[in-house]
Amino acid sequence: MATLVNQSVKFNAGVERVYQAIADSTQHSAFTGASALLSTELGGPFTTHGGAIEGRILELIPNERVVQAWRVADWPKGEYSIVRFEFSGDSNHSEIKLTHSGIPEDETEHIAQGWQNMYWTPLAKYLTKK
Repeated sequence: MATLVNQSVKFNAGVERVYQAIADSTQHSAFTGASALLSTELGGPFTTHGGAIEGRILELIPNERVVQAWRVADWPKGEYSIVRFEFSGDSNHSEIKLTHSGIPEDETEHIAQGWQNMYWTPLAKYLTKK
């Protein structure tokens, strides 16, 4: 049975800056500390964390939403979950609401903790540097 992770994180940085950190390959690599290649085209491929995560871009609305068909590279071929980043805020503060659905039940806790450790904590640190 697949499961769901919902998380909401606030940052002391503008929504455009936070969106770019998630959606731009160079910034994504900088805050995670691992290579990322993120397509800017619908249906385009992406990889993050040095290829450990891969998928396709399903939706891109600048400063509002990113939706990805998302998978851990060692999941069975064709097995994907859906990651939805919703951005809100202004030029000084922002919030990301993450919905990650279709996660294999035995991996939900690990993936939920991974969002905290591999995304939100380093992103908050990255955003204080500029």
